[in-house]
Formats: sequence, structure tokens, C-alpha cells
Amino acid sequence: MEAFENEEELLARWESMRPRYRSERDKRTRKGPKAVYLAYDDVFPDYNVDPFVSTPRTQPLEDDVDVAILGAGISGLSVAARLRKAGLKRIRLIDIASDVGGVWYWNRYPGAQCDVESYIYLPLLEELGYVPTEKYAYQPEILAHLQAVAKHFDLYDDACFQAALTAVTWCEEDSRWLIETDKKDRFRSRFLIVTKGPLNRPRLPAVPGLESFAGRAFHTSRWDYDYTGGDANGTLSKLADKRVGIIGTGATAIQAVPHLGASAKSLYVFQRTPSAIFERNNRLTDPEWAASLRPGWQRHRMWNFNSVVEGGSVQEDLVSDGWTNAFTDLPGYLPRPDGEVDATSKFAELADLVKMERVRARVDSIIDNPEVADALKPYYRAFCKRPCFHDEYLDTFNRPNVHLVDTMGQGISEVVPSGVIVDGQLFELDCLVYSTGFEAGTSFTDQSGYDIVGRAGIRLSDKWADGFRTLHGLFSHGFPNCFFTGLTQTAIAVNYNLLAQEQSDHIGYVVEQVLASNEKTIEATQEAENDWCDTMDAKQSWSRQFWDECTPSRFNNEGALDAAHTRMASVYGGGAEEFFAILEEWRDEGSMRGLLSSNR
Repeated sequence: MEAFENEEELLARWESMRPRYRSERDKRTRKGPKAVYLAYDDVFPDYNVDPFVSTPRTQPLEDDVDVAILGAGISGLSVAARLRKAGLKRIRLIDIASDVGGVWYWNRYPGAQCDVESYIYLPLLEELGYVPTEKYAYQPEILAHLQAVAKHFDLYDDACFQAALTAVTWCEEDSRWLIETDKKDRFRSRFLIVTKGPLNRPRLPAVPGLESFAGRAFHTSRWDYDYTGGDANGTLSKLADKRVGIIGTGATAIQAVPHLGASAKSLYVFQRTPSAIFERNNRLTDPEWAASLRPGWQRHRMWNFNSVVEGGSVQEDLVSDGWTNAFTDLPGYLPRPDGEVDATSKFAELADLVKMERVRARVDSIIDNPEVADALKPYYRAFCKRPCFHDEYLDTFNRPNVHLVDTMGQGISEVVPSGVIVDGQLFELDCLVYSTGFEAGTSFTDQSGYDIVGRAGIRLSDKWADGFRTLHGLFSHGFPNCFFTGLTQTAIAVNYNLLAQEQSDHIGYVVEQVLASNEKTIEATQEAENDWCDTMDAKQSWSRQFWDECTPSRFNNEGALDAAHTRMASVYGGGAEEFFAILEEWRDEGSMRGLLSSNR
């Protein structure tokens, strides 16, 4: 505890803060996400229309491919690149968007930018010989790189874009997956890769009257530049005479708010829970540094970053940013040698307090108005909500045209034709922006918008109704030749690209073994799946006590944790490095243990 100057004083401060933390949590508690959010298509079905499409599709696809990949974001592109290296010829990316990119296709709001260093976040940089222009790249550069990946690995010719999945069905008679879409596509595939990311289906606040608003309303992932003017770089010139409201103060809003504040006649920021805002300190890429990079640099940097945020021993923190600083300051959040995580120990709580006091002090140092400053201070444990990084968000509230509307955890009362009502007060608006995130931590079908039917007609939504059931998060019994990526009973990595690469390598290995053995199908055994579920239960990340004490968020099911959500949001508690080591040892062992292959 030598890092603290006066432990007794710190303990007293923590005890005095506990009631404030509990109070802030209690006044925000609802009965689960359905009481807080709505799926966007429940209210605005036209949000399904892609505003960025250039040439509408006309001809349906009816053919046979080697692999169908559901999703064309970072995971889909990563596994497609790995399977191309494995020798698969016909690789079909399928996406409702009209191009690759996933979250970076849809999110074109002003200021959109990665918050994990771009040198480790953008996939396959070495393969393409590319180094991003900034430490934290903006959306146009990220999307352009993902498009370059698709071109490099020749993924456009067989792609199926502008297509919403309507049926994904296993056909026993020919051991193929039948995929159908709303564009009358009907094709078969030997392998199926499900790359449903956690940020793909927008959600809206569950507020009465959303559909009644008479002004212009849109979600940040469907930004209307025809109305606002400008582009992803900002300069929203058409808002100069507009009263704009934005609902939400999470990772998206903190990037968009500075641009709205600089352009709108008046901006009202409706806040339910303030985010913890850390410094970003972005900078341009040093050309000499880029020229000095040697083969293997990206993978080495990715693993170095992951080791730091998991408490590993490294000679140098290569990334050295807000993420690595946040984790090294909070050792109580890191896996212990026994694989457990103790976020409720006295040391962890005190380290957490020191970190969050610095965050709150930063607010005071920037915000001129003491009342606004107090409303912008987060009173909860670090990592109860995703930390945010920005250097202009807080300053925006010093502008005379920018108004923070703190709903004191209660949210908006009602939307009416002329604007938004909070606690009886009407805020008249011309434009309403929903920065309310995406479906996450809910059921598979809620997040993806489709279902998958496996052997004997079993639906994935039924099988996973009480939580994920997989082997290693990648295979599920009853769903042959089907692989899952993303956050299904796997480790979580701050850098999503590391998870995507490791999962892609594992899938590529299994597919290569199936091809070499001339087997028709591969799937997890029931016994292996049960064993992995038991492992996941035993290795749960953090404690129920920690999540129960957190302010409501998508991480704890808006304060309504239950057994199904705990398993649906389960993370391998031993950390990403330990989890990836399990996969590597499994491959080295070579027997495909837990998978059953067949020639039928």
C-alpha cells in the first residue's frame, strides 16, 4: 500500500464515499434493459434502410460456396483472411450493409475514432504494409483500411451485401448450410462462421412518445449529414440556426458532442449517468518510428499491450496510454495466479478510489461552472462502465450555447412533438440525436436479428435461452461446421483485434484439419461443451458483489443480473493470455479433443 501517502485518511475517504456510490446506483436502477432501451426497429423500421448505399442490388445469389461468413466487420474480415490462407476458394461475406466495415461502416458520426491504439486495433497491418497516420485513427481511415483488407484477400467478388438474413438452416441430406436473405438469395455453404459483434443493432431509449417528435431525429449510427451538413471531420454548418438535443453520454457521445457544440445554435446534452473521461493525447505517427518497425511488430505490440492490461511483467509498456495506465493503477482488477479476480478486496477498492478521484478532479480543473462540474463527475467504481478517452468533451460544456441536462439518473420523462420533457420541463428542439448504443448482453436473436437452425431443427435461440453453451466459445453441439467469434464464452480483450486474430487462427486450424482428413462435418461433443460451461462458471470474471454494487449499465444488465444474463455475458476469468494458451495447447495436442468429425 506504499503508493498511498496516508492510508488511514484514504480509508476514511472511501467509507465516506460509499453512501454516495450506493445512492447514485440506486436512483438509476431499473428492471433490466427492456425498461431502459428499445430495439430501433420497434419504433423506426426505416432505420433498416442503409443511407450509405450507392448502387442497390438487383440479382439474387443461388450457388454453393466453401464458407459463409455472417458479418463483414473486423472479425469477419480476419477469419476470411485466415481461411484464404488455408486454401478456401469461395469465401462469402454476408452483411446488411453495402460494404465491409461492420461498426466502422455504420458509425460515421462526426469525431468517430478508435479508443484503442490504431497500431494494434486495425487488423492485418503488416500483411498490407500499412501504418495508420495517427495513434488513434478516425473512422474514414479505419473504414478505408478494412476495405483494403477485403481487396487484398479478394473478398469482394463473392460477397453478399445489402442482405438481411431470414433463414440459416442446416441441411442433413447434403451436410450444407442453407442461407436465405430478404433479397431472395438462397445459397449453400459447407462451413458457417458467425461473427456477430456486440455493436451491430442500434437501440433507443424506452421513453414514451419517441415517434411523435416533429423535428429531425436519428441514431448516431445513421447520421444524417444532409440535415447537419459537414462530414465525419465535423463542420456541421447546417446546424447554425438549430436547437439540437443528444441523448446519451457514453463513448460515442463524447466524440460527437464537441462537434455539435461547435456548430449548433444550442446544444442540450441529456445525461442519465456521466462517463469517466480520461485524457486521450492523440498524436500523428512519427515517420521515423514507422520506418523502424521490423517484421512481427504488430503482433508483438498487441501482446505487449494485452500483457500490461492483464498485469503481466513487461520490460516496456510499448503503447503507454490511458488503458495501460488505468489497469496498472488498479491491480485489484487483475487475475491472480489462481485465475480468480478480486475486485472487492480493500486494496482494489482503495486503488479504485484514487483513480476515480483523479477523474473527478480533472472535471473540476476544466469545467468553469461548479454545478455542471459536479453533475459530470462519475460516482461509481472504475470499469462499472466503459472508460472514455477524450481531450475536448469536457471543455465543450464551457461554451455558452451548450447545456448539460442532468436527469439525475431518472432519464427523460417524455418526447413530445416540440422536444423533450425532463422532470416537467420542456426543452424545445429542432433535432434529436440518439447516442444510446447497441444491443449488447441480450439474447442472440436480439443482437443479431436472425436465428440459426441446427441438427434436428434445434434453434440456437432456444439452446442459448439460458445463456451461451459452447466449447471454447467457438463451437456448439448440434451445429456442425459452424464456428462462432466474438464474446461467446471466451476471454475478453481490451483490444478486440487481438481476440479476432486469435479466434481466426483457431478456426483456420480446425478447418485445415477437416480438409486434410476429408471429413464432411465437425462439431463439439455434448460432453466437451458441458465441461467448458463448467469451466466458465468456475472461472467467472469478477464477482457478483462487484456488479451488484455498480451503477446500472449494459455490463450488469441495467442492474438486473440473473443467471441467464450472467452466462450470456460470461467472460473467461483467468484472462485473455491464459485463455489463448488453452487454445494453443489444444492445437499442439493435435487430437481435436472435444470435436467429433463425421463422413456423413
